[in-house]
Amino acid sequence: MRWRRWPPRRPAGWLAEVVSAEWIERHGARVDAYRFPKGEDARTRWALRVETDGFALLEAVYAPGAPAWLRQIPAVQVLRVAWVQQYHRDEKGVRRREAKDLPPGRTRLASPYDPQAHYGVKRGSGWCGYKVHLSETCDEDAPHLITNVATTNACTGDIELTAPVHAALERRGPRPGEHAVDAGYTSAALIVSAHSAYGIDLLGPVGIDTTEPGQAQAGLTQGDFAIDWDRHRVTCPRGAVSVSWSDQRKSNGTPITQIRFSNDDCGPCPVRQACTRAAHGKYGRTLTLLPQPLQQVLEQRRYDQQTQEWKDRYAVRAGVEGTISQAVRATQIRRTRYHGLPKTALGHVFTATAINLIRLDAWWTGTTRGRTRISHLTRLACDLGLAA
Repeated sequence: MRWRRWPPRRPAGWLAEVVSAEWIERHGARVDAYRFPKGEDARTRWALRVETDGFALLEAVYAPGAPAWLRQIPAVQVLRVAWVQQYHRDEKGVRRREAKDLPPGRTRLASPYDPQAHYGVKRGSGWCGYKVHLSETCDEDAPHLITNVATTNACTGDIELTAPVHAALERRGPRPGEHAVDAGYTSAALIVSAHSAYGIDLLGPVGIDTTEPGQAQAGLTQGDFAIDWDRHRVTCPRGAVSVSWSDQRKSNGTPITQIRFSNDDCGPCPVRQACTRAAHGKYGRTLTLLPQPLQQVLEQRRYDQQTQEWKDRYAVRAGVEGTISQAVRATQIRRTRYHGLPKTALGHVFTATAINLIRLDAWWTGTTRGRTRISHLTRLACDLGLAA
């Protein structure tokens, strides 16, 4: 029996009609820092030629007479997405898109080798790929095991994962009574919804008061004002009463209430500099509040997280940093061996399974947990009583 690979691996006849010897020389040779054109003007001309060649190749592939299977080649599809996203062509020619014209990061092509990988940034560090979110148990009388693994687009915010993780834990059961997370996974709305929907106490810090006095931590914050939700008015620490109560919505649909005080009260106030610098001729201090249940939870959490009792309770969250470190050292989890989100997610599940097996073995054999590594300087400072 004889068979023929279809489509042909090398459409030589069609390609010979499309490209020239110059095109082959320009794109067939390996381009690196040593062969790249020297000089800014030469590189600009070379880049323009490449951009034009890309459009020419795409036009040939999508021409009516071109073989239909050419358009199904993954590399051609990636090329088309890259050129549409990165370049603009009109009667003036081809040019790169400005940053404001590029698509959002979570849909922008970041790698020609893995179209599902995107560029993410966190705490000043950037990478191209994905995010993994690990949840583990932290009971003292049981091994600490990973109970949930979530792999997402690198541009997905941590706060978007809190509810899905709780839903996943609820499906598998038993769900945790308390879930310690970092600030990226918390908000007043999530604290309330986690308790009402799943009976979970979401333990994590919320953002500080973002008003200028709140950020300075030396002025009058929102927590210093007495809010009368039933009568729709707010009283400041100096006894002035608000003159405006307006229910509004943010652009994302979140309901808020905007409170204004009269400039007649704020102008001559002796603590004005510690309260507001508003230059509006009619109004002075302005407050923006969440709906009552959320605002009360927000203010209570802001107060609690300043207490030593809450800090001691929250210290348990530091254990997950050890889990991340173990995953990096034992399985090199920061580098995926696969292309695509589904395979990468499966790889992360295998990583969590391996870590759980290592921890179960350590628990059954009585192996003590490793201690957190500290530098020689820190150890010396502790010995001298200069650090805790």
